[in-house]
Amino acid sequence: MSFEFEKLKIEGLVLVKPGIFKDERGFFIETYKRGDFEKAGINEEFVQDNHSRSFQGVLRGLHFQRAPSAQGKLVRCLKGRIFDAAVDIRKGSATFGCWAGFELNEDNSWMLYIPPGFAHGFLVLSGAAEIVYKCTREYSPEHEGGIIWNDPDINIAWPVKAPSVSEKDGKLPFLKAAEL
Repeated sequence: MSFEFEKLKIEGLVLVKPGIFKDERGFFIETYKRGDFEKAGINEEFVQDNHSRSFQGVLRGLHFQRAPSAQGKLVRCLKGRIFDAAVDIRKGSATFGCWAGFELNEDNSWMLYIPPGFAHGFLVLSGAAEIVYKCTREYSPEHEGGIIWNDPDINIAWPVKAPSVSEKDGKLPFLKAAEL
């Protein structure tokens, strides 16, 4: 099996397309292979795995962890379809405030590698969706941060105009006021 690593315009973001072996019995996918990821420049040690289930129209994010607990993530949609988005919040970056987004779904099995220094969010496009993501740091409540999902300075092209957002996420600050 092999991976296709597509480096994106925003430095550090990588769209990972795994090889999929399908036959009449089903399929097989390698979802992570340290040596292949290292050859592609992703030299992270993943220390925590998370699994999330959400329903159609739910938007979670935009979340991040501040240093020294900033997390890199490798995100994959196991069931259903999501629009996954990452925003560069690295101070001094040439692409600060820029975003990239992709549909991740159970059929394409694509993954998005999001390095530390990015905010992350996703929107469920199907009836329900389950995502799993590997993290490079353990979750730390005291380093948790976020940005409002509809910040006009970022202007993410979410495919749903009125998503279901938690009360907490609905009160997140704009990027220009966020504690990074």
